[in-house]
Amino acid sequence: MSQALTNLVQHYGLFAVLVLMAAESCGLPFPSEVIMPFSGALVAAGHLDLTGAVLAGAVGNLAGSLVAYWLASTFGEPLLLGPGRYVGIRRSHLELADRWFARYGLIAVFLGRMLPVIRTYISFPAGLARVRLLPFSALTLIGALPWCAMLTLVGVWLGLNYTRVSRPIETAAIVIAVLVAAAVIAWIVRGRALARAQGE
Repeated sequence: MSQALTNLVQHYGLFAVLVLMAAESCGLPFPSEVIMPFSGALVAAGHLDLTGAVLAGAVGNLAGSLVAYWLASTFGEPLLLGPGRYVGIRRSHLELADRWFARYGLIAVFLGRMLPVIRTYISFPAGLARVRLLPFSALTLIGALPWCAMLTLVGVWLGLNYTRVSRPIETAAIVIAVLVAAAVIAWIVRGRALARAQGE
């Protein structure tokens, strides 16, 4: 998947960055941790503009977040507890989200944008809670900008120092991929087991 994402960015530039980041914010498994650093590497090679890459990532994040917000606010629990149960979403997650927004409000949106994994799904509980759309959009964009900038700058540095760091990065990427795959599988299996138990 990482290779496919990097190929898209390489061939379609800023448009691919925007679309892929929007897809990630809708909950699709297109990690910004791959998209934005590769964009930064293309910046280092002179193929993309740094400001453009960061803005494309942040605007894409906002666009996808608005779609996720709309889906959750329009279809609500039937969507998340229907198809969502196949990826481990349970009623307890929605209850936790309600408590989170009751306690922290819109600050949860801003902080969630700068936390791995959480940033991908924070729009769903925001939509369920029906937080105000304008502040939600502003805090989403403000929170997405530093995240996208950080990852892009990491990519710029890696691009400028590729020959020195490529081997350790490849090793670390393999280890991380294995750990992430194991965690996702465990999460899905646990979610399905709990869903079956609740159905009984």
